[in-house]
Amino acid sequence: MDENATVNTAGEVLALIRDGRARTRAELVRLTGLSRATVSQRVESLLGGGFVYEAGEAPSTGGRPPQTLAFNSDAGVVLVADLDVTHARLAVADLSGSLLAESTGEIDIADGPDRVISWMLEGFEALLDRVSRGSASVRGIGIGVPGPVEYSAGRAVSPPIMPGWDGVAIPALVQKVHPVPVLVDNDVNIMALGEYWTNWRDRVDDLLFVKVGTGIGSGLVMHGRIYRGQNGAAGDMGHIRVPSAGSVVCRCGNVGCLEAVASGAALATELRAMGVDAQGVRDVAREATGGNTQAIRMIREAGRQIGEVLAGAVNLLNPGAIVLGGDVALAAAELVAGVREAVYERSTVLATNDLRVQTSELNERAGVTGAAVMIIESILLPVAVDEAIRTS
Repeated sequence: MDENATVNTAGEVLALIRDGRARTRAELVRLTGLSRATVSQRVESLLGGGFVYEAGEAPSTGGRPPQTLAFNSDAGVVLVADLDVTHARLAVADLSGSLLAESTGEIDIADGPDRVISWMLEGFEALLDRVSRGSASVRGIGIGVPGPVEYSAGRAVSPPIMPGWDGVAIPALVQKVHPVPVLVDNDVNIMALGEYWTNWRDRVDDLLFVKVGTGIGSGLVMHGRIYRGQNGAAGDMGHIRVPSAGSVVCRCGNVGCLEAVASGAALATELRAMGVDAQGVRDVAREATGGNTQAIRMIREAGRQIGEVLAGAVNLLNPGAIVLGGDVALAAAELVAGVREAVYERSTVLATNDLRVQTSELNERAGVTGAAVMIIESILLPVAVDEAIRTS
């Protein structure tokens, strides 16, 4: 919330309590300029709606000690999913974003939305049972998918590795079971958001997250917010042409795309041609961690190719950090080394002066964490809180 913004509503008062700027009614009066009676009215609305609770007495400055106010993160839960091409992670989180329970499973995104969403909803029910919560406690749902998304509608748009999903409005399928707000975004965007909020928001303003898995994609956090571009296509770095890719044809139909030579799928194909049993991205990671010199060499070269593309992004955007995630990046230090080598060689000195390049600290939980942040920040917007209080 903008610290210079005028505060009038209960939802805006909650924002001050959530970010720690106000802990008592007296502090809210000083910060907002509202009368004591108006502040008390707003606080009572928040207490009645379960959004805050009285957490005990604050030190007295003379007279009766004031009651401290705290955000009630147990006022509901959110359900979140990070759907990948061949596997998925589901979780239930409280309203602070803390993960209460998780599960993982093997999926095939090509099975289409009906089967995958049904599987996801069944998984959500099992998680709610594990934490002894019912459907009535669900305040919202956040989902990441491995393809382009029209964010405002939650609609997949021409996703190249999601056959059968094009034009599907995912929220409508989910809301048949859970009639709550549902937000859907590209999986790399939610990974970027989760990593930024958890580990970087007090350290840098801008972050570039790169996922190296079956494909290659990136998420951009600019001034603390996901940058999606005009049509939600920002970050599709896997289809930037790189000179070292030569004339390799990409699945998108173009020639020389980064993803065609440096993705987990491309590396698995190359390893199979060498006689190695590598059917997918996890097999590539397994071979590298197991000491297969061919896999290690290939991953190092893939890192250099990814770094070639990232160098242009560093010169153009000057991010404070590049964070690498996905099965290949998390399993192979050689990929990170290759990326660093190319980025520092090809980017300007000023752009790399304070740049940090490292792997994800959240690892495989980056996606579900980011999905939780995405939906929580939406359902706790002042206007959403005010509406919830009005209709309760």
